[in-house]
Amino acid sequence: MTTRPSPGEVRLPVRLMDRELLVRIVAVACSDRELPGMADEIAGLVVGSARDLVSCEVYVLDGDERALTRSAGPPVPLGEGDAGWVAAHGRPREHADGRGVAVPVRDGRQTIAVLDVRSAGPCDPRDVALVTALADLFAPVLCSCRRLRAARERERAAERFAERAVEVQEAERSRLSREIHDGIAQRLAGLGFHLSAADGALPDHHPEAREQIRQARRLCELAAAETRAAIGGLRPPVLDDLGLSAALATLAREVGGRGGDLDVTVAVTGELEEALPDHVQTALYRIAQEAVGNCVRHASASFVDVLLEHAHDRVRLVVRDDGVGFTRTQGRRPDSYGLRGMAERAELLGGRVTVSSRPGVGTTVEAVVPVPSARRPAPAERSPGR
Repeated sequence: MTTRPSPGEVRLPVRLMDRELLVRIVAVACSDRELPGMADEIAGLVVGSARDLVSCEVYVLDGDERALTRSAGPPVPLGEGDAGWVAAHGRPREHADGRGVAVPVRDGRQTIAVLDVRSAGPCDPRDVALVTALADLFAPVLCSCRRLRAARERERAAERFAERAVEVQEAERSRLSREIHDGIAQRLAGLGFHLSAADGALPDHHPEAREQIRQARRLCELAAAETRAAIGGLRPPVLDDLGLSAALATLAREVGGRGGDLDVTVAVTGELEEALPDHVQTALYRIAQEAVGNCVRHASASFVDVLLEHAHDRVRLVVRDDGVGFTRTQGRRPDSYGLRGMAERAELLGGRVTVSSRPGVGTTVEAVVPVPSARRPAPAERSPGR
């Protein structure tokens, strides 16, 4: 078994590294900063630069600091195996057969990764020195990769939370929609039937009673229409069937078809590489629905323009009207709850809502939401070689 040189002998000063190796080190350090791609790059550099090493596996401490992750294979708990022992103790360790060594990669006093190398025979001391020097050189790079991985995981967790929050909201809306349809709507239909029957059975010499029944029928029909509108507002089927653009067009037709002089137009620009996730489409539709509803209820507008603008990294929704407008000094608006709701929906998706308005000029509601980043496929496993 080859005796490992003392710490003073295994260090390979940067000044003793040949120029070609330094160029390769710089190239790897400047490459992709995401794991496990960077780990594969380092493994390839170690094996390609050594004399007799046949493999290198890079283990990186996970976010919980309880296990080591690697490009292929299950995580290794801290303290288990050679790599786990090195990560737990922060010291190099030779393999029992003498044909390899595990070297810690430290960030200050903390071990953040392990370079585990193998050789066909006893490890050449110069290879051990090279691996130790590379572990020191790449410590800042792997530290940066771990931070980026943690940020990506937080971003994905936020996306999952937003998706789940919208799913829960929409599930509750769907439940309410079914209950209204199967309960109130059916009872109103039955009430209308019985009022019609009572009107037909009433003798002609009771004109006052007949008029009261007809008034009750009109109120019943109005309540039924409002109930149908509420059911449609709770969960529009077109959003599930045809997507956001078609749902906005349907919203415009419904609002414009209620009578009056309000003209609602919808324009869609740009394209996305992939369709927006359902929870993002739902949130944007709800923001548009609330903004258009505010125009109808409060703005006294003659037109409402709805713009849906797609870009590669974001979606922008703009609802603009020419209504009476308002100022922040006018006190609490009756639709302030709706404004907060729009802002909260956008914030759940990592976006924002801005509202600008002036008396006599109109109001513009703008929602900008980032497009959820497509998860990159895992890099192809590399077979490090010279």
